[in-house]
Amino acid sequence: MKDDSTHSIPATHNMADFLASSVHDMKNSMNMLIVGLDKALASIETTQLAAHAELVQMNHEAKRINNNLIQLLTLYRLGHNTYPFDPQPIHLNDFLYAIVAPYEKLLKLHGINLEINVNPELYGYFDEDLISGVIGNALNNAMRFTHDHIQITAIKNNEVLELRIEDNGNSYSAQILQKNGDHMHRVNFQECSTGLGFTFSAMVARMHHNQGRVGELKLENSRSLKGACFILRLP
Repeated sequence: MKDDSTHSIPATHNMADFLASSVHDMKNSMNMLIVGLDKALASIETTQLAAHAELVQMNHEAKRINNNLIQLLTLYRLGHNTYPFDPQPIHLNDFLYAIVAPYEKLLKLHGINLEINVNPELYGYFDEDLISGVIGNALNNAMRFTHDHIQITAIKNNEVLELRIEDNGNSYSAQILQKNGDHMHRVNFQECSTGLGFTFSAMVARMHHNQGRVGELKLENSRSLKGACFILRLP
């Protein structure tokens, strides 16, 4: 006799919690992979290997994926109001050079010159971890599209900190500039883009506000390098 009772797999009570837990597990695995790659690259013998360049690239990609997972978890925490938002006075010179340091081997590998322009006395007021993620996203994009030159500039105008990441690759199309980044929120399967980086960066920018002014992102074409220019403004 057929059993008419229903035996279904229990539905996940909260899909967001389930996905966040899964992302956390993946991040732990990526951390183990990164530790192993770092050890391999730190060995003297590795520099003699024909595959040294591939190891450098793999290490970079593993760290990029890990950063994406961290940003997913951060978006989850922001959505649940559990992220410990902590703006502090930040010395821009030290901040920017610390961000760039992990990219030195990859920049050298691809023959990319990276220039940082910042007043040694300049300070900003922001959440260091969150803005590190925003600048990292912009730097990864610039490295992907530049020919051989990237420029990072930090200036302050009318009490607004402006961080610019420019490259000498192809400039933005008129369509992209007209939408000014809105298209990047959409998933593009042909280009393997989910818009995660821009979504994260836009949310982080809006979290920073002061006296009625709110942080913002802007895309434009670089006047100095003739390529793309990503701009983050923080009041």
